[in-house]
Amino acid sequence: MELILGVSMLVKLIEKDDELITIHDLINQVKKSTKIDECGAIFSFEGIVRGKEGDQKVTKLILSTPDKEKTQNELEILVNEVKEKYNMAEIAVIHYIGEFYTGDPLFLVAVAGPHRQETLDALKEVIERTKFDLDFQKDEHTNKGTNIIMSGG
Repeated sequence: MELILGVSMLVKLIEKDDELITIHDLINQVKKSTKIDECGAIFSFEGIVRGKEGDQKVTKLILSTPDKEKTQNELEILVNEVKEKYNMAEIAVIHYIGEFYTGDPLFLVAVAGPHRQETLDALKEVIERTKFDLDFQKDEHTNKGTNIIMSGG
């Protein structure tokens, strides 16, 4: 697999079976930043499918967005804003959509920055803004039925 290098950042919305990029790939990608010499921290996050939600057993999760191109664009804008706000060397994000099962990765983020506190803050902001600001729908299939969770859930 060849990832995007140099000035272009890696921010992708991907159908689950179209391409496999792991959290290790993202960490390696941010380490290739031309600003890595200025970095003292890399933080990463891998959001996975939880197998239980309260007293319900999750059998599968379907994650979708009504407009992939729009969501991709909004994700890129969000990442650029966070990168500038916290003066990060690099941020890489993969958000999968499709059908998932317990333990499957859904959302991957790696952030490289000069100091640990602002790098951690940047990571948290990417996670929270992606969850609350982008138009995703989760159809959570459980042993007690299907729960539909809109953005922010």
